Amino acid sequence: MKVKTRFAPSPTGNLHIGSIRTALYSWLFAKKHNGEFILRIEDTDVERSQKYSIDSILNGLKWLGLNWDKGPYFQTKRLNRYKKVIAIMLKKGDAYKCVCSHKKLEKEREEQIRKGIKPRYSGTCRNLNFSSVLNHDYVIRFKNPVSGKVKFNDQIRGEIVFENRELDDLIIQRSNGMPTYNFCVVIDDLDMNITHVIRGEDHINNTPRQINIFKSLGAKIPIYAHLSMILDEVGNKISKRKNAQNIMEYQKNGFLPEALLNYIVRLGWSYGNQEIFSISDMKKLFDLTSMSKSASIINIKKLLWINKYYISNLSLKKITDILRNYMKEENVDIKNSPNLEFLVKSLRNRFYTIQEMATSFRCFYEEFKIFCNSETKKYLVLSNCSILEKSYKKIKKLSIWNSSIISNMIDHLSIETNIQKIKINMILRVAVVGVVHSPSISLMIYLLGQKQVLLRIQKTLDCIKKLNLKK
Repeated sequence: MKVKTRFAPSPTGNLHIGSIRTALYSWLFAKKHNGEFILRIEDTDVERSQKYSIDSILNGLKWLGLNWDKGPYFQTKRLNRYKKVIAIMLKKGDAYKCVCSHKKLEKEREEQIRKGIKPRYSGTCRNLNFSSVLNHDYVIRFKNPVSGKVKFNDQIRGEIVFENRELDDLIIQRSNGMPTYNFCVVIDDLDMNITHVIRGEDHINNTPRQINIFKSLGAKIPIYAHLSMILDEVGNKISKRKNAQNIMEYQKNGFLPEALLNYIVRLGWSYGNQEIFSISDMKKLFDLTSMSKSASIINIKKLLWINKYYISNLSLKKITDILRNYMKEENVDIKNSPNLEFLVKSLRNRFYTIQEMATSFRCFYEEFKIFCNSETKKYLVLSNCSILEKSYKKIKKLSIWNSSIISNMIDHLSIETNIQKIKINMILRVAVVGVVHSPSISLMIYLLGQKQVLLRIQKTLDCIKKLNLKK
């Protein structure tokens, strides 16, 4: 048996971490067993389907490297196939037309709830033969068995049993002629020879209904694995239409695809105490027997830790290329010195995201400006000019240019002036970088270069004098 899995999102909201986990697990399972991973877009909910959601799905999977072997297939392009099967089921008596009005169904529902009965369709039209329904709106329902049980062995949860009497005669075609989710899924899985269905636990109640449709068609039933929920940081279920962050926002925020996949794979699966997994590790080690039945909770601190690990450990060229593209998107011209790869090599161990790195590196390439804000303003005072002037002279005299020499120079200046090094560092940081937070100022001075640093100190001195002349 050739393993075939599928990722079948509906394009009605953001592609989020929960969706990506389903795609990742399905992709890994197929790859581990030399099978196929199929992408299917379940877009029969025409009113809520949106193009931006389709773009989000395709772009997100491509960015993460979860390439599909076949597809994407769109259900709206398979409507003729669904209707042919429905016609066969009507002829066989496995489906029937239902003309019950919405008003009648709602009244039945209210009465069942009042009596403490589980709401379900009463079956009014189940055994009626309509010679013509041209003058009525109607839906088509699947004739679910009224006795017996549906059993399936979930790969994560073990045996699950449903009583057929608890299941409804579900609608498989709406009154507008559009087939419904539970029906289309079965036909798609059947036609695409899907062997393993890996999806969220919110689909467990759909599974017995789908199994019964498979049985009515005399088809082989896939193997199911239902994943536990992923909750946000405050414990709420992630919803693609409410609180879910679009997966592409992680790219914009400077996360690496390797880090995100490494983080996501651990949201429900583990391999001992191992935390870091390359893609090849995942393909080799992943299985469905080590899955957790408990919900997973998003932990951004953990994701940041993993992202920092990959920034520090992926190839220098790869991180530099990613950063270069990121800075290009931010309209930062990096043609001028210093060399970007040299900066990455010198500083990358300090950063948690590419965005953080890009923000810190802007000062190396943009025209230097004095950022006079509430944080820096207190350092742009006349009393600090003496420190800057002395620093200027000492930096100008340096014949050997490295961060250790620069750090020693600041040490000597601290002793000479009887001013704490931490204060001198801050004055220089504002003067040279324009902010109060940056990597080691001696390292920043070294990377900027002697000429650029002297120009910036002089510019800051001029700025301080102008500010104080206005007072």
